Amino acid sequence: MKVSGKVVVVTGGANGIGRALCEIFHREGAAKVIVADLDGAAARAVADRIGGEAFACDVAKESDIKHVIDETERRFGPIELFCSNAGIGGGFDPMSENAGGTSDDPWMRSWGIHVMAHVYAARHLIPRMKARGGGYFLNTISAAGLLSQVGSAAYSTTKHAAVGFAENLAISHKAHNIRVSILCPQGVETNMLRGLPKGPQSGDGNLTPEAVAQSALEGIDRETFVILPHPQVIDYMRKKTENYDRWIAGMAKIQAKLRESNAKE
Repeated sequence: MKVSGKVVVVTGGANGIGRALCEIFHREGAAKVIVADLDGAAARAVADRIGGEAFACDVAKESDIKHVIDETERRFGPIELFCSNAGIGGGFDPMSENAGGTSDDPWMRSWGIHVMAHVYAARHLIPRMKARGGGYFLNTISAAGLLSQVGSAAYSTTKHAAVGFAENLAISHKAHNIRVSILCPQGVETNMLRGLPKGPQSGDGNLTPEAVAQSALEGIDRETFVILPHPQVIDYMRKKTENYDRWIAGMAKIQAKLRESNAKE
């Protein structure tokens, strides 16, 4: 799909990958880019620079997503590309003393933002897209959704769930000309990454948000389901499925090294 002339919504659009997506869609000639973010003022600053529109939006709230969709379509026309991009990095514990954690809070917040936000967008856009003959979802997930994330069971688990939902979304609605892509980078130079404990997520080098956005644009153009800004992730996926026990053992060694390095600090 070409984004030129399209109405595009990007959640988590005020910073990082989201901001880079907004900027590249604008440069590619999108008719209107909607910047939705929990930080409404920051969203407005991005929108003002690109001639877009901004909404304050907590993606974990269905009512907020519905409001963005309703108002965008009322004012600017049909949403042809919805980028469910917002994410958080909470629940990280390099020592991983207990994968179940000590509180439901990081689990429920991660579930709301990493899974239900995608569900809510689909719930309110699928009927409209079906009625008008198609549409596109870009869900920013993470390589953690395909592999795992040492140091955060909540992050890894919800990202895996996001992949599962995107697969079902693509399968269920391919016949309706509704396309789906998942954007799955490893380390990206964002505020979220800088706020995390040091870990293996940056072992293959961190990309800029702009490089990730370029990969996303190319993937949307090809209508590719899995977009991998770090191409080596496909080899890691193959190794995982070829021998799961060996892969678990290798990841456990990474976890042990992470514990050891953090114990020394």
